[in-house]
Amino acid sequence: MRKICYYNNKNIISEKLKALRERKGISQSNLAAKLQTMNVNIDQQMISKIEQNKRQVTDYELVCICKCLCVTADELLDLAKLEFENN
Repeated sequence: MRKICYYNNKNIISEKLKALRERKGISQSNLAAKLQTMNVNIDQQMISKIEQNKRQVTDYELVCICKCLCVTADELLDLAKLEFENN
């Protein structure tokens, strides 16, 4: 199985997810509970791993996280800060 990383990161939302979640006063457990109501199989420990950059995030999880936090995908992905390689 091939390891998927972006500049040694498992995801690109870890820091922004934690900042947005804390700014909105939502605990990891509450976020996980909200996601579970959207049929996302995730718990508090998985949210912690995402925030620690130790777990990948699926596209479906990303969309649901955005809905729970009332933010756009662009805001969560923080696309302005990403450095893309020229091909």
